[in-house]
Amino acid sequence: MSEMTFSINLIADLQEIFRYQFMQHAVEAGTVVAIVAGIVGYFVVLRRSSFAAHALSHVGFAGAAGAVLFAVSPVYGLLLFTGVGGSAMAVLSPRAAHRDVHIGTVLAFMLGLGVLFISLYAGNSTQTYSILFGEILGISSSDVLLTLAAGAVILAAVAIVYRPLLFSSLDEDVAEARGMPTFLLGIVFMLLVAVATSIAVQVVGVLLIFSLMVTPAAIAQQLAKRPQTAMIVSVAIALVATWLGLFVAYYEPYPVSFFITTIVFSFYLLVRFVYRRIKPLRMYRTTFEDTQS
Repeated sequence: MSEMTFSINLIADLQEIFRYQFMQHAVEAGTVVAIVAGIVGYFVVLRRSSFAAHALSHVGFAGAAGAVLFAVSPVYGLLLFTGVGGSAMAVLSPRAAHRDVHIGTVLAFMLGLGVLFISLYAGNSTQTYSILFGEILGISSSDVLLTLAAGAVILAAVAIVYRPLLFSSLDEDVAEARGMPTFLLGIVFMLLVAVATSIAVQVVGVLLIFSLMVTPAAIAQQLAKRPQTAMIVSVAIALVATWLGLFVAYYEPYPVSFFITTIVFSFYLLVRFVYRRIKPLRMYRTTFEDTQS
């Protein structure tokens, strides 16, 4: 994107990046998306609903393709189709544990609509490419405001339903036995995932949605046991990956989504193969020191 290269002066590099409005918009939208994806993604992993998030991203592709066909901002198509699709998945199968078949059914129908919209669209394929792989550097100021508004709504909704949603996510049977509205919570959860997926698609695209919606939360679950701590870790990983991906992509001629996904995956490998080997050694050393004192 730029002919400039890294320097040893990090402050100067950051100042150079923020001279451009498109980078300011990218950082603003990316920050909101990372926070939302880190929090909602924790519940996605906790409820074992990764397939739902993946399916909703593809449902969103159909909506975005339809929006492009009718000369409307793809974000509105994403929000409409993921909202309808998420609600349909929750209503067709109230039990989260048995939702895969219904998710696949809704996904197949929505993808069929997406194919139809693409076949009818006679314009440039650039917008379709950006939907698939993300185009955070092309986000406008109105898209940033929409992302901020959607993010605020999601975070407010999570704060309202946090305790019952956490309880039902940990043990849906016990929550239902205690009279909690698990069916309603399921619909609310799917709507939260739908909106979070819609705004995350702008950053990493339909095909790479797992990099922000699932992987940071999966890493956080291995690093922290308490839900609040795990969510903070998940958000931190998503933020670092997004910010660092944007920073590197400014100086390199490769897609931002590639750097974000690579950074997140590197974190996952580090935790999976290094931290999990070190942790037992640390616990053994602590236990040994306690016995000696």
